Amino acid sequence: MTGKMRMHTPHEEQLIHLVRLGWDLRSLGVATSLIVPAVGPPVMEIMSASGVRVRVQVVRRAWGWVFTWRPWWSRLWRRDKWVWAFDEHAADMIMAAVTA
Repeated sequence: MTGKMRMHTPHEEQLIHLVRLGWDLRSLGVATSLIVPAVGPPVMEIMSASGVRVRVQVVRRAWGWVFTWRPWWSRLWRRDKWVWAFDEHAADMIMAAVTA
């Protein structure tokens, strides 16, 4: 081992954030599905209590990584629905928005 750390690609960093979020949502009793396509960014699906699937994506913004979400049927990611990926209450805030 050379001692050098390999840098993560943007998709790997997105995956790491989504796995952390999935674990936090699990502790809230929420089941999630992680989608890792052959091409493109990973996405997490959450089934809301009302039966609506919501997709969560991780996006790099100027000041850091954020989670953004939308219903599965929507083609547009709404820029006003987001939370910092490192926010310790991100899972709670996402679930509050999803169940609202």
